[in-house]
Amino acid sequence: MAVSAQELGSQSIKKLLVKQAVPASVGILFLSLNILIDTIFVGQWIGSLAIAAVTVVLPITFLISSLGMAIGVGGGSVLSRALGAKNKEKAEHVFGNQIMMTLVLSLFFMFACMFFSTDILFLFGAKGSIMELAKAFFAPLIFSVPFLALCMMGNNIIRAEGKAKFAMVAMIIPAFFNIALDILFIKILGLGMFGAAMATTISYVMCFLFVLWFFVFKSELTLKAPHFKWNLPIVKEITGLSFVTFARQSVISILAIIVNHTLYSYGGESAITVYGIVSRMLMFALFPILGITQGFIPIAGYNYGADNFKRVNESILVSIKYAALLATVIYLFILFFASEIVSVFTHDLQVNDDTTVALRWVFAASPVIAIQLIGAAYFQAAGKARKALLLTLSKQGFFLIPLVIILPNFFGIFGVWVAFPIADVCSTLLTAYFLKKEMNTKLIQTHDGIL
Repeated sequence: MAVSAQELGSQSIKKLLVKQAVPASVGILFLSLNILIDTIFVGQWIGSLAIAAVTVVLPITFLISSLGMAIGVGGGSVLSRALGAKNKEKAEHVFGNQIMMTLVLSLFFMFACMFFSTDILFLFGAKGSIMELAKAFFAPLIFSVPFLALCMMGNNIIRAEGKAKFAMVAMIIPAFFNIALDILFIKILGLGMFGAAMATTISYVMCFLFVLWFFVFKSELTLKAPHFKWNLPIVKEITGLSFVTFARQSVISILAIIVNHTLYSYGGESAITVYGIVSRMLMFALFPILGITQGFIPIAGYNYGADNFKRVNESILVSIKYAALLATVIYLFILFFASEIVSVFTHDLQVNDDTTVALRWVFAASPVIAIQLIGAAYFQAAGKARKALLLTLSKQGFFLIPLVIILPNFFGIFGVWVAFPIADVCSTLLTAYFLKKEMNTKLIQTHDGIL
């Protein structure tokens, strides 16, 4: 059963979190499985160097398409609070402006990447023998960006309406098509990197068609022509909160540039392959925690908009508790089965050994990240853009990038891997400080639990 917007303010928090987080987790699982299996296929059927090429290209396409995610998350916060305040007209204006913003920006950057593809690929780390494979993958994939951006934006609005299961299906569809088409284009037809890119592009188009179907036939929002006209106050409100998510994605892309160049300097193409596997596992293994975070946002946003701070407080505590427990289980699994996990991607023994070490260190602080993720998500759901921006950027921007630049000078490639858990701990401590302060002031009157 889908959750109506009104139920976000009435059902028990635990039940709501399960209803919202489980479909979100399953959707993220399939989205990450899509990328994970894509990496496995290119590694097994094309070669380990193809993993390095995918590692270079994907941050570029996701940076552009993350405009849609950013507009979706930021606008979703505005939309959730509008629905909580029973202002459906504003919610529909928000959605119409989100569509226009996403379409205009994604098309602009798509054409920019088409004209400057070689320079952009080099910037993101396509050096040596990686470049030609990266070009073959990038050229068809860039056409999928507007579709992916609209899917990411629409998916967040579907969740903001409380329709988490439809959002889950939207993320399952591209995974299904991409895996099937990978087998056809790479394994059967032998199209190599071009085939991998075409499979991904078609899968995003299919996702877009489903999202379009949802908003035409299933959405509570009924859009009319006036809703697509630019509304400056709404655009400013969306932009203020969207900037948080886009800034985070931008910092992640800057991190990818720095890590790729650093690893190439210390270990060549194979070191970038190692990072490719590790980064895919980061996306895949943490899917339940990310699902809880996604499920938490509409609950917190709706109740904050309705001035029901007791439920906001409870949603924070319950979400952190569940996410921390799951993160601990995930880390233990990684710790004991790292070698077996890595062997699925490649038969290169040196890459396997190096990746096993890297994987264990990168995930070392996973049990504490729940506080950082939920804390940053709370400030975004509450419309507090500055604190949300600060906390969202804290891991990659304030801690991880400087550590990746500094530590390899003393510890070589190992310095890159150990930078990840140190950054996790530092950003968690920072988030815990601000979240505890918020709960002791804004939300304390409504709940006895203190972080």
